[in-house]
Amino acid sequence: MSDLADAVSRAVFEHAGLAPAAPTATDETAHQLTADESLALIGASAAAERQAATVFHGAVTAARAANVSWARIGGELGMTRQAAQQRFGIAPENATTDHTTNDNTAADHTTHAFEDTERWLGPVTAFDEMKELELAGRAGWHTVEAGAFKHRMVRTETQWQHRRVLWRGSLARDEADGWQIGCRAFPWIYLIRDTGIPIEA
Repeated sequence: MSDLADAVSRAVFEHAGLAPAAPTATDETAHQLTADESLALIGASAAAERQAATVFHGAVTAARAANVSWARIGGELGMTRQAAQQRFGIAPENATTDHTTNDNTAADHTTHAFEDTERWLGPVTAFDEMKELELAGRAGWHTVEAGAFKHRMVRTETQWQHRRVLWRGSLARDEADGWQIGCRAFPWIYLIRDTGIPIEA
C-alpha cells in the first residue's frame, strides 16, 4: 500500500469513528467489523470518494486555468485529449456570461434568486469568475459558497472586494489586511473584504 493509500485509509477509518487494529493484536476479532461498523465504513468511504472527486476536478480546473492543454492533462491521466476533455469539460460550450453589465446590474445574470439579499452568480468558470465577482462586489454582493460554475452570493449595503488564492496553510497576513474567507473550493480559497463604501444608487 502506498503512503497516499495508507493516509486515505486511515482518514476514512477515523471519519467512520473506527480505530485501526493495533499491529500487535492477535485476537482475530480485532480485525473484524460489526454490521454497524461496516455500514459506518461504507458511509465514510462514500464521503471520501465524493471529496476525492471534488479535489480531482478542482485540480483539472486549476490546470486549465494555468493554460495546460487537454493533451497534457490526458497524457497525465493515460487517456487521449478528447477523452479528457469529454470527462472534465469545465463548462458547456454554449455557457456564456454577459460582461457588458454596468456596476448597478453586475448581478443581473445570476441564475437563481432566493430573495433580495441572496442569489446565485453564474454560469462562471475559472477564467472569468474573478471579473464577475469584481462587478458583483461593486453592487454589494460577496461570495459565501462556490458551486459548479456558480457562486452563492449575499448582498449588503456596501461594496466588496474578492481575491482568489491557492489553498495554503496560513492566511494571517491576508486577515491582517482585512480579508476574510468567503468560501473554499479546492484548490482555491476565495477571500472577501468589505470596503465600507456604500453601493452606488
